[in-house]
Parts: sequence; C-alpha cells; structure tokens
Amino acid sequence: MSISAVILAAGKSTRMGQQKMLMPWRHTTVLGQVVETLQSAGVEEITLVTNSTTALQITDYKLPITLNDGGEMLESIQLGLQAQKPSAEAALICLGDQPQVEEGSVRSVCDAFHQKKSSIVVPSYQIRRGHPWLIARELWDEVLQMRAPESMRDFLNVHKADIFYVELDTPNILQDLDTPADYLKYKP
Repeated sequence: MSISAVILAAGKSTRMGQQKMLMPWRHTTVLGQVVETLQSAGVEEITLVTNSTTALQITDYKLPITLNDGGEMLESIQLGLQAQKPSAEAALICLGDQPQVEEGSVRSVCDAFHQKKSSIVVPSYQIRRGHPWLIARELWDEVLQMRAPESMRDFLNVHKADIFYVELDTPNILQDLDTPADYLKYKP
C-alpha cells in the first residue's frame, strides 16, 4: 500500500520572529530534517504545503510544492490531500516545524496502517496525540468538505472509534518549534 506525506509548512512563524522552516538544524534546515526523516522512513511521495515566501527560498528539495499563503492548517491539509497521486492509499500529516521526529516513529505509524488496516493511525505518547498521523484515502473527501471553524481536532473527535493509536516511548511526536525558546531547547 502506498503511503504519501503532506508536510504542513505554510504558517507565518510570527511567534518565532523569523521563518522557522529555514532555520539551521543539524546539517540542513528545520524543514530539511523533516524531509530527510520521511525519506529515511521509506516515504517516497512527499508534498510540501508552504507559503510563497518560504517557497522562494527552498531550492534543495525536489518536492511538489502547493502554496497556501493564508497559512491555515485545515486549508493546508486540504490542499495537500488534493495534490496526492491517485496511487496514494493514505497520507501522513506531518508538521514542518517538527524536525526532532524520529524515523522509527514514522515507520511505526506506517507499519500500523499496513497491519491494522485502520483508517486513522495516530502516534501517542503518555495518552497524548502526536504527529505525524495518518489518514486513509477513504476519509479524504470528508476532510475536503470541512469548513472553518471546523478543525482536524473536531474530525479526530468524530472518528475517535476509528483511530488506532500507536503507543511510542518518545515525547518528540508532541514537540514542535513555535518560539525561539523551543528552538534552543530542542536543537541538537
């Protein structure tokens, strides 16, 4: 079964004070680390949903880019799902500002989808939902029909009985980079 990924990177980075996706992380950038982790986990089809400012500065990744200058998460997810190839049976919903997510976490979510055939797979750490989570194609139309103020949290709550939780022993699935303090705290 083919699993693709949608990286959400269209936010304005207002709390960070600069474009966080392009900040240094290890030998690459915050966004570059997310891309490398997904690729290392065997995800071949990756769509990046970002804003025009970030898109102009991204030259290293040979990924399909979908623009969302509004920056709203629901719209970014919808645009990312619409951009998927017909062969994709499910999509990972990934945060572009979560470079500390590990390859093993991504593989665990993908493996659970293959083994359990659940329409939604969510990583969990100490009973808290994290990223990246997976949604099967059969539910994409429902997401595409959603309108603000609806959110993905609402969607997951409606489908709580359909969710297969993958219990992981790492808080990295919960941690993203919103502020300079977050960046300094998590940067390797």
